[in-house]
Amino acid sequence: MGDIAEMVSQPRQEAPPEVHVEFAGVSKSYDGRTLVVKDLDLRVRTGEFVTLLGPSGSGKTTILMMLAGFQTPTAGEIRIGGRPIQNLPPRKRGIGMVFQNYALFPHMTVGANLAFPLEVRGMGAEERRERVGRALELVRLGELSDRRPGQLSGGQQQRVAIARALVFEPSLVLMDEPLGALDRSLREEMQYEIRRIHRTLGVTIVYVTHDQQEAMVMSDRIAVLRDGVVEQIAPPEGLYEEPERAFVASFIGENNRLHGRVTGMTDRDVCEVETGGVRVRALKVAPCEPGDDVTLSIRPERVEINPEPGRYRNELDARVEDLTFLGDHLRVRLKACGRDDFIVKIPNVLGHGGLLEGDGVRIGWTASDCRALNHEGGEE
Repeated sequence: MGDIAEMVSQPRQEAPPEVHVEFAGVSKSYDGRTLVVKDLDLRVRTGEFVTLLGPSGSGKTTILMMLAGFQTPTAGEIRIGGRPIQNLPPRKRGIGMVFQNYALFPHMTVGANLAFPLEVRGMGAEERRERVGRALELVRLGELSDRRPGQLSGGQQQRVAIARALVFEPSLVLMDEPLGALDRSLREEMQYEIRRIHRTLGVTIVYVTHDQQEAMVMSDRIAVLRDGVVEQIAPPEGLYEEPERAFVASFIGENNRLHGRVTGMTDRDVCEVETGGVRVRALKVAPCEPGDDVTLSIRPERVEINPEPGRYRNELDARVEDLTFLGDHLRVRLKACGRDDFIVKIPNVLGHGGLLEGDGVRIGWTASDCRALNHEGGEE
């Protein structure tokens, strides 16, 4: 592993710049009318793992393809290491790429697949052999060099694709939905493998996925995209605990979203919101004044059933509508706040419950765990 790390760092004669990749005012339109990426400003630091996360059509793959050189920006500038790259063809950008479909040559052995990008660069046979061996050891496939892709499992083929992207020592690797073709158990295994490889090499990675759990497991920061715009970029914990917009709260993890109207301010950071016939205190995230519509976001695991009276600033009556056993927790669906789909998660620990459908209960949560966000049209 030490050899691989040295292999990547040796060519650098100067300290790497803090900002490795920069998008400055980048927009993209395919038809000259509709922008699929809108005025993107994004910086990726050297050695950082940044994931572009969003639903289909959010612009994440287009951003990656512009960085790789397969698409041209309609406006703005992309820089790598401080240098504009618009006029550089893909092969001269020094970027490793990993795709969902592996893109391996089926008629070549694993070793030959890895050696191919080195041959293209005119590297000698001995050095090719050494680099191929080190790259395969990095992905734990050193003994499979003579196999062909068709003789490997899906997970092994994806490891080979990752090794091929790393074998010529790029400082930047792009990954476009690389785990999309794998089943759930293999996806989870490969998530931790990719994270291990990133930490071993310290290479900069820009990753695209629509799977929020995948993004949470691997990323240093996640950029949540919608309709070509970055809604929020932050570390995984920051996105989950401190979403700045209703869309981010709904896209990252499960949460209860309640439409309400601000009735007053209890202090500088906390507002009072009327929703479903009750009044709830919430942390003011979006700028709001009395009379404004807001969306309240409350994570199911932050709500307590039958708390000690007076423990929370928010306490109200609810009724159990349904209970679902999910192994490590119970998912309780309640009628509360004017809705019949208010969710609470209870850890599956000794003495967790005795709840039954139809039971009347009290629920409570802190004001800081309930966030008053921007209200978006169409929300209930």
